[in-house]
Amino acid sequence: MNVTLIDSPVANVANIARGLREVGAELSVTRDAAAIADARKIVLPGVGSFATAMRWLIDTRIEVALRHAVQSGAALLGVCVGHQLLFELSHEMGVTRGLGLIDGDVRKFDGPLPVPQIGWNRVTYSSGGQARSPVRTDATGEGASPPLDLFEGIADGTSFYFVNSYAASNSTSEIARADYGGAFTAAVQRERIVGVQFHPEKSSTAGLRVLRNFVAWK
Repeated sequence: MNVTLIDSPVANVANIARGLREVGAELSVTRDAAAIADARKIVLPGVGSFATAMRWLIDTRIEVALRHAVQSGAALLGVCVGHQLLFELSHEMGVTRGLGLIDGDVRKFDGPLPVPQIGWNRVTYSSGGQARSPVRTDATGEGASPPLDLFEGIADGTSFYFVNSYAASNSTSEIARADYGGAFTAAVQRERIVGVQFHPEKSSTAGLRVLRNFVAWK
């Protein structure tokens, strides 16, 4: 399956590329906005600063390209800060607007535990980790895309690897959550837009299964 990986300078692109190739993706790594706008399956990685990552998307017009691709029916997976960028806004270093593709906002962990969270954390899935949207249909009314079960083949309560100081906790698109001094959103999905706060490429067999489920999704 062809997958377009956005070559963000605010991400560890090499690691996520390695994971995607391991699960069978035919990968195109690019910063070309036109190529991203025409892509059918896209991965948006990210680490570090939300504001820096969002500014880069705007300056390169990849923000516009992503909106066009999603409106055209492309599947989009955000990873770590790439997941956070899907939300309406972040409260990191002031307030920065995100892509607004998923409802909710991103805030710093507020509790007794050290920040950032670094390491393995158990993830629980709502509705089996499946999309809450119906089967997507084509112009003829025929079924074109079954709902994605992002956590298919993964036991509820499996641990994934996180590195984050900020997280969402208030989205109606949440499909999985974890706890770090309080519950937070570990994964979201709205139609063909998916995000995971954890690093699947660092999460051993379970993380690769998440990537494989996304790559294989029709």
